[in-house]
Amino acid sequence: MNKKIYLDNASTTPVDEKVLKAMEPYFNEKYGNPSSIHSFGQEARVGIDDARQKVADFLNCEAEEIIFTGSATEANNIFILGVLNSYEDSHVITSPIEHDAVLETVKESGADFTVLPVDKNGFVSLEDLEEAINEKTVLVSIMYANNEIGAIQEIKKMGELISKKNKDRERKIRFHTDAAQAAGYLNCDVDSLNVDGLTLSGHKIYGPKGIGALYKNSSVDIDPIIFGGGQEMGIRSGTYNTPLIVGMGKAVELIEKEREKEKTEKLRDYLIDQVLKLKGTSLNGPRKRRLSNNANFSFEGAEGESIVLMFDQEGVAVSTGSACSSNNLEASHVLRAIGLKDLEAHSSLRVSLGRNTTKKDIDFFLELLPKIITSLRKISGR
Repeated sequence: MNKKIYLDNASTTPVDEKVLKAMEPYFNEKYGNPSSIHSFGQEARVGIDDARQKVADFLNCEAEEIIFTGSATEANNIFILGVLNSYEDSHVITSPIEHDAVLETVKESGADFTVLPVDKNGFVSLEDLEEAINEKTVLVSIMYANNEIGAIQEIKKMGELISKKNKDRERKIRFHTDAAQAAGYLNCDVDSLNVDGLTLSGHKIYGPKGIGALYKNSSVDIDPIIFGGGQEMGIRSGTYNTPLIVGMGKAVELIEKEREKEKTEKLRDYLIDQVLKLKGTSLNGPRKRRLSNNANFSFEGAEGESIVLMFDQEGVAVSTGSACSSNNLEASHVLRAIGLKDLEAHSSLRVSLGRNTTKKDIDFFLELLPKIITSLRKISGR
């Protein structure tokens, strides 16, 4: 096995060399605790302040509105529970294709909730959202772009709708979006999107794992769910992980949305066109309004995990969907939500491109695919 091709960038991305270089001094040179007032601590504090400003510039918000967290999961939890815990009687609206970090948090919150339907492409309708809002609604959380099928929601229009509703409401509705998958390719200007909360993940944008960021509009009061020394404006206590925060800031600084979108979109469209020539193959999710690096297919008569394992034997990394749910034998909740039956969902494969993906990589994948699918179909007798 000579080739090693990585086509699972929706799961995680490699750390950019420039990010790694920016982080290195904060492990053993600038190692002070940023909460300390001596020079060692303040030297580390400068790195954190600089990273916070870079994230704020990317999102077009104030630096004080950025809260660093241990992951996007934690950021989602902090905002959702922080808003809902501020009310005794509350209602939240979300969608059935959210990451479990949102869905499970909403379920565990104890609040009343509405899960909006999605169409066959994974889109939430504005009409359904408007109809679901009631006098107890205090939070709407809809992901910007889906991690499995790449569907891009109309977050800007949803934000406009909620803003209009809030003009006549004493109890304001807070609008949150999980942008972990979207950040590398889509506009994340929070003013333009009309969001009160937005979640980022370091390892989805060529930064390190174990770091996330939450934008919280300064007008939003949330109750903390983590208590301690009062770091991060009292919202997320705990000693600062300076190297990872610096890495997050550098990763955000290196994002070039338009260039990356254009490059991956051409490769993605080529990939989709070629794969769909294979008999018994279908595309899951939309053809348009789709993340430029995402493709998700179902292959009749071939089991998804078997496809992944056979590609892995050839040195190609792909996946069946969310890495967070890879040990779960149940069919993808995202694919079921868009109408796929369990058998179809279990025959799915996600291919996600990245900065380092080349046409040669895609061609090698396409060379292997018919052989693998044909082999599995023979085994299954279909």
